Amino acid sequence: MTWNWQQEDWPNFTYDREALASNETQFIHEAGMVHGATKHLTERDQSQLTIDLISNEAVTTSEIEGEILNRDSVQSSIRQNFGLDTDTRKIPLAEQGIAALMSDLYQHSGTALSDEQLFDWHAMLMRGRKDLITIGAYRTTQNPMQVVSGPIATPKVHFEAPPSHRIPMEMNQFLAWFNHTAPEGQQPLPALARAGIAHLYFESIHPFEDGNGRIGRALSEKALSQSVGRPTLIALSQTICRNRKAYYQALEDNNKDLDITDWLIYFTRTVLDAQQYTQHLIDFLIAKTRLYDQLRGKLNERQDKALARMFREGLDGFKGGLSAENYLKITNTSRATATRDLQDLVELGALRKTGELKHTRYWLNILKEPSKQS
Repeated sequence: MTWNWQQEDWPNFTYDREALASNETQFIHEAGMVHGATKHLTERDQSQLTIDLISNEAVTTSEIEGEILNRDSVQSSIRQNFGLDTDTRKIPLAEQGIAALMSDLYQHSGTALSDEQLFDWHAMLMRGRKDLITIGAYRTTQNPMQVVSGPIATPKVHFEAPPSHRIPMEMNQFLAWFNHTAPEGQQPLPALARAGIAHLYFESIHPFEDGNGRIGRALSEKALSQSVGRPTLIALSQTICRNRKAYYQALEDNNKDLDITDWLIYFTRTVLDAQQYTQHLIDFLIAKTRLYDQLRGKLNERQDKALARMFREGLDGFKGGLSAENYLKITNTSRATATRDLQDLVELGALRKTGELKHTRYWLNILKEPSKQS
């Protein structure tokens, strides 16, 4: 098997620019729309949007790699990194690490890329790991760096990265390319093409013992942020995570040749979907503010607590809808009181009711279709 980095013209990737043209235009347009929409949010909601999106990205970029983290711990750590009030929980090292990386990405998205920044990100990400030879530096092991699946005796090799002795040279080339193709660089590339190439190029080198996927996705977000002159705040990893199989297949399908049009078509569509999620989240926060304005002075303490709990679930809402049992647990009240409270919330227009008897469920009235909340 011959891999892309073994091709004579490596790393001169090629692609059909016309195939991406409309997506590039749409990305820039939507980036402006999203940025403009955030101005309609209160300062508190703007801050919450930032924290929520960064937290979601931190959790889902880890989930893509099979690592399940505690979202509340990640969010608490990110709030600390931003100097915001938070609880005093003890945060595990894995949650601290990805929170530190994502916070640094947001706060320094416009800076030129360097070995030092990548080493810092890797050291953050690998906090507490005792099983790695090298942390905070490129790999030096002599064993082949392979992506494999299947039985140990007869594994299927999906990709083999360049040997460790080539990594310093490969990364010098990569860093020069990344910085030269930035908007202010010597050879600027369109936003989506640059971000997509950056991800595939970095994954093809696979310069670290572990963490390459998470750092590669962070590099895509850095590239996109540089292209619009501010952090993009798009749900890239969250969108990828919804169909990990398609993501890994797209990477595998494009790791042997230098024509990566198919990869970039997949990647650009994924970014546009991620943008749409962010726009929906902004719309959700605006609707939340309007709903609370309408309900001001009309809610009792129990109802206020339950609504706040439902809003914390975000766009997806309560899985399966809020039941009377959920309400009882949240408010610690009697069944009769819960029934009255919920009926009152429906009459006030805060909730919508579906189903009957034990199948009765309640949904925030700003989430239009229960089918989208599962």
